[in-house]
Amino acid sequence: MIFASGKFADGSATPLQILFLRYIGGLATLLLVVVARRERLSAYRSPKPLSHFMRAVFGASGGGALIYASANMPIVDATAIGLLYVVFVVPLGVLVLKERLGRQQLGAITICCAGAAIIMASRGAFTEFQPAYVLPACIAVLGAALLAVEGLMIKVLSHADRTMTVLLYVNTFGLLLMAGPAAMQWVPLTLEGALPFVLLGPLAVTAQYCIVQGYRLASLSIVGPVDYTWLIFAGLIGFLFFGEQPTLGVVAGSAIVAAGGIMLAVVKSPPSERESTSAA
Repeated sequence: MIFASGKFADGSATPLQILFLRYIGGLATLLLVVVARRERLSAYRSPKPLSHFMRAVFGASGGGALIYASANMPIVDATAIGLLYVVFVVPLGVLVLKERLGRQQLGAITICCAGAAIIMASRGAFTEFQPAYVLPACIAVLGAALLAVEGLMIKVLSHADRTMTVLLYVNTFGLLLMAGPAAMQWVPLTLEGALPFVLLGPLAVTAQYCIVQGYRLASLSIVGPVDYTWLIFAGLIGFLFFGEQPTLGVVAGSAIVAAGGIMLAVVKSPPSERESTSAA
């Protein structure tokens, strides 16, 4: 729903503006939770504020790179390149966190990637690639790499700090980082027009909570490929709200991604991979 918010806005607000308002709603939601718990903000202080800031920088830069690429080349091509995130994040988990992958896990990861490739191919990715798209494509690759590093940092920080601490820092830094870019692309909005984007905050915080918990409970190499399931939900939103008819390739690819995700969920991880995260 958050990724589709720009399409729901239909030009009434810019993507960066929507992101900024979403961070406002997210931070307000978290502060309300702190008040409801009758705790002080100091209870959520992290010994690694710089790491949280760098995680926010990587996430904002990666997202901004993909936004730029989508604006300067076909969106379907930019999205397909952005899916290289998983190709980058799996080796990061193996090299940095010393995660071990069994044959079944490698097979399930391959299945997820194949399903995502089928979905993008059925949408016409790279059918009209032109020389002018080379620079945006390179920036999209950079964006995918930055998001992969962000995923690595989420994994490490999810073990170093409480989930609420991670959420408070990312929403605070995200709000500060997006303030300037959003101001440069600001479109006048009424309070009634801005409210739906602010209300994306609670939805985003809930999603972030699930993501952080997922990274806490499973290895980076497993959680990363499961991110491809957002393609399935994007197809459902397009069908339910915008009348977009899914092609046979989208349906088949979605089923393959789901099958790969289920395999990753039920296959046991090789031993000695949990202890490596704290050392990293």
